[in-house]
Amino acid sequence: MPGERVFLGLGGNIGDPARLIPAALSLLAAENPVRIVAVSSLYRTPPWGDTEQPDFLNAVAEIRTDLAPADLLRACLAVEASLKRRRTRRWGPRTIDIDLIAFGARVIDEEGLSIPHPRLATRAFVLVPLAEIAAGFVIGGRSVAELAAAVDASGIVRVAAPAQWRPALER
Repeated sequence: MPGERVFLGLGGNIGDPARLIPAALSLLAAENPVRIVAVSSLYRTPPWGDTEQPDFLNAVAEIRTDLAPADLLRACLAVEASLKRRRTRRWGPRTIDIDLIAFGARVIDEEGLSIPHPRLATRAFVLVPLAEIAAGFVIGGRSVAELAAAVDASGIVRVAAPAQWRPALER
């Protein structure tokens, strides 16, 4: 499957996100025309937005898919629901979160779907793992490495190398 180059941000801070992140990727690939190409290391990150909650574990995955962006979003939301994601408060605690970060070079701004992710340039918890697997990828005219260098990444700590926790990458 050639497919479009897509980046997903994954994270969680309740339950067992170190188990749920690879489980989410496995479910997404098993139930949809999605091929996992790369997965970053797992990072412990301070909460963003609503800071009165536990630290998060975050990672970024590169996938290839022939799904349309809205269909991929629906698939990601279905995986979140199957892994008991409950949306109780904005930026609040969660078992799993899957965000569409970039979908090739597309720019999409419609109700419920904005690509590239509208707050990407301010989110070190996404940019640090994204730079690990796609430093040269260009978003909004800037490389991921440039975007990552421009944010405060204090408090972000790599906690696991991909081989220690990631799902098997399809070759």
